[in-house]
Amino acid sequence: MEEVGSKIIRLRCLRAIYERQVVREDAPAYLDGRRYTAPAQVYELFRDLSKEAKEHFLCLHLDGKNRIVCLDRVSVGSMNQSIVHPREVFKTAILSSAAAVLLVHNHPTGCTEPSPEDKEVTLRLAEVGALIGIRVLDHVIVGEGYYSFTEHGLL
Repeated sequence: MEEVGSKIIRLRCLRAIYERQVVREDAPAYLDGRRYTAPAQVYELFRDLSKEAKEHFLCLHLDGKNRIVCLDRVSVGSMNQSIVHPREVFKTAILSSAAAVLLVHNHPTGCTEPSPEDKEVTLRLAEVGALIGIRVLDHVIVGEGYYSFTEHGLL
């Protein structure tokens, strides 16, 4: 028996859905399940980004032992820029229970020198991460080689 004037209330429910993606087919065995403690390791895993025609901004979610638990492709931009907002970076990091994150993006031109915008967004993400308890360990720019914000004392 239906009550007169009753309504059905529908709300969207959020569920984390994970899928597996191949990021490197010929990866050295030592990268599997390894702790990431150096920017060169990140570059070794994602050096193929240097072949992309557009900027890709990735966020690697790490557990408490600096092992990758998740990869989030935050943004795919144009030839020389991608849009990155802290909300987009950290919403998935929170869902995956990340202890820390590593930021990775490519410069299709091959030059790994960070732009003023790269520096600005990195510092902003580090500030937001500190507020919510998810450390930004490094930001690695991939091109002809790599640039590490940590190695250069910018993080």
